[in-house]
Amino acid sequence: MKISYWPFSLKFRHPFTISKGTKTHQPTLIVELEHFGIKGYGEAPAITYYNITVDKMIADLEAKKPFVEKFAFTDPDRYWHYLHHLFPDNPFLVCALDIAAWDIYGKMKGKPLYQLWGGDTTNNPVCDYTIGIDTPEKMVGKMKELSCPIYKIKVGTADDIAIVKALRDNTDAALRVDANAAWDVDTALKLIPQLKELGVELVEQPLAKDDWDGMKVLVKESLLPLYADEACVNEDDVQKCYEHFHGINIKLTKCSGLTPAKRMIEAARKLNLSIMVGSMNESTIGSAAIAHLLSFIDHVDMDGPLLLQEDLATGIGYEYGKVLFSGMPGLGIVYKGLFDKSFK
Repeated sequence: MKISYWPFSLKFRHPFTISKGTKTHQPTLIVELEHFGIKGYGEAPAITYYNITVDKMIADLEAKKPFVEKFAFTDPDRYWHYLHHLFPDNPFLVCALDIAAWDIYGKMKGKPLYQLWGGDTTNNPVCDYTIGIDTPEKMVGKMKELSCPIYKIKVGTADDIAIVKALRDNTDAALRVDANAAWDVDTALKLIPQLKELGVELVEQPLAKDDWDGMKVLVKESLLPLYADEACVNEDDVQKCYEHFHGINIKLTKCSGLTPAKRMIEAARKLNLSIMVGSMNESTIGSAAIAHLLSFIDHVDMDGPLLLQEDLATGIGYEYGKVLFSGMPGLGIVYKGLFDKSFK
């Protein structure tokens, strides 16, 4: 196994604001694994509130690069377990390497990943489009830039209802809201009935990630389905979310890749939890990994390539929320650096 990597800082089309803050660029790390001439690609965006930077991913990788490369690769599951123990405190880096390993494995087998897993491209959930926090007027303007069947609205301000009402006045599309842990129980109980009246279909992470007592109350009272995001990071959290949420939002970067994400999906199904797989503003490389899980989930938020002004690969497309696949094996993507050496 041979490894290469490239850091990027990808510019957003608009400054991206959630209740935790604003950013204009998305730092991300792209990794390339090469196994007997077959190259696979993976991605891990850096998120500040999880305290893992691109520099940390690179430092950890450089410190143990010989161990990453010497593994006798046969299948991604075994490789993930090896990486998980090699980098126990860096699930983001493990995610990037795990995705690249699956890309190689799909190419070895000559099939797209969803086919290897028994999925297909029919009746898949459609992708939403996220509107970051801004003035109601600017948020409406962002919404009008892209016609979409579902909009995900970031909230967590004193004007949440006014924001959602302004958007509802300008679209008949489905709306979802994501509070990113910005509310308390009283605020949630006050806002959720009003959001239901405005046609909102679900709410992500209404309360602080560790407010399990509050969620125990809210999940019984809520008129809308509640999905865990910050409260559902890894496999152990799926069971914790049972009876506190109606569903979970799985993020590949947080849980450490496709391998554990598939196990989280299985665990959630056994608990009758609904399943969303969400974006951390990945380029097409990381978003393609999400796309191959579509057959097995209920909702998807993989709009990174739509939010970013720059992209790093081709192979995934969007048609009014429908995700389009290239049909090529593995992730089905082509990294731009392969044909444009100046790109790196």
